[in-house]
Order: sequence, then structure tokens, then C-alpha cells
Amino acid sequence: MQKNTDNIIEVKNLVKKFGSFVANDNLTFNVKRGEIFGFLGANGAGKTTAIKILSGLSFPTSGEVNVAGFDVYREREKVKKNIGYMSQKFSLYEDLTVRENIRFYGGIYGLSSKFIKEKTESLLDRLKMNDIQDSLIKSLPLGWKQKIAFSVAIFHDPKIVFLDEPTGGVDPITRRDFWEMIYETSDSGITVFVTTHYMDEAEYCDRVSIMDQGRIEGLDTPGALKKQFDANNMDEVFIKIAR
Repeated sequence: MQKNTDNIIEVKNLVKKFGSFVANDNLTFNVKRGEIFGFLGANGAGKTTAIKILSGLSFPTSGEVNVAGFDVYREREKVKKNIGYMSQKFSLYEDLTVRENIRFYGGIYGLSSKFIKEKTESLLDRLKMNDIQDSLIKSLPLGWKQKIAFSVAIFHDPKIVFLDEPTGGVDPITRRDFWEMIYETSDSGITVFVTTHYMDEAEYCDRVSIMDQGRIEGLDTPGALKKQFDANNMDEVFIKIAR
């Protein structure tokens, strides 16, 4: 694949099959450096399957996939070192405290003890969580858990962070706070690749891809998609695509 230095992710004709079932059907798209890229679709559209391939957790059946300058077939470990990943299912250790979780993941990323200590202090200050740093994760509200999980995913300053439905099940105020964190992350130069089935969240993205039954049926800025489908909002765009 011809590499474009403006792109941090390049995907061409990506296919993923499970037996006779086609989860990803010839996906082709690029993600630019530093952008917030929304990967939208209903549950079961194929979003999580694609994100696992892009993050080096699963092999494609066929197609070309390049992430952060590395080929997902031959250089999966290099891909993993250059990305952060926050899974759809909660990814922290419930029986560890807030501070212990941060320290544990810092160690997994191979960071020095000095760096982990300094960054943990600044992280706890920024999240205003000094008072709960010694609380077990399982004792915290879901919104706080999600903020910590996101912070841990970008603790090592990756080139890209993959967020798989990070705001599922949280209240509207927490969703808004979480998107503020996404904006801050993007402003710091980290590319944010976020999947969601909340169509209003598409409005917060620089560009969005809308999947339906394993295929990309729309890909552009939210404004351009609304114009293309003669829609007032992204909900209407999605309804027209799903029909």
C-alpha cells in the first residue's frame, strides 16, 4: 500500500470472516493524524471487529491495514506499542485501587518508576481524584471508572487511542465530561478513533464513518454527510442509511 504521511491509519479492502459470516466487508478508509475519527453504527454492525484488527488483537481475513506506520500482519507488536486501547467491556482491575491500577498499567507499558510516579501525581490532580486514589475501583461510579480507564489508555502518550463505545451506559453529564477529555487528547496530538452507537456524538468528530451490516455506507464530515443525505442531524443520516 502507498503510504501517505498525513494518514496515521490506512485500510484497503479489509475483510474479516467468521466461517461464512462476513463481519467486515471490504472496508476502505484512512484516518488523518490528530483527528477525532468516529466509527459509527448500530450494535452488530462490525465496529468492534474492525477495532480489534486495527489494534493488533485480531488478524484480518484479507486486505491491507497499516496503523501508525506498521503492517498489522507482520508488525503487530509494534502496532500495540504505539496505540492505546479502551475496550467496550470495562478494562481496569476491580480489586486494585485507583493508584495501583495506574501503576500496574504504567509497568505494562514499560515506563520507568520515576515517570510513572510523576505522571500518576499529575493525573490524579487533573482528574481531581486525590481523595479516592486509595479506593478500590469496584467502589467507584461508572463515570469515574471510565475516566480512569481512558487516562490509563493514554498514559504512555501513544500515537493513536482506540475507544470502543466508551460512553455506553453513563449519564449525559459524564458523557459531556468524557468528550472534553477526548478534545484535550486530540489537541495534544494523539489521534482518537472512537466507536459509538450514539448518533449525537458523531457531531463531535472531525470525520465519521457509518457502518451497516459490515460495510461502510457513509464517510465524511458530519456536515457533509447531513448535506449528502438531506438530513437535519446525524440521527436522520443513520436512519436513511439503515433503511
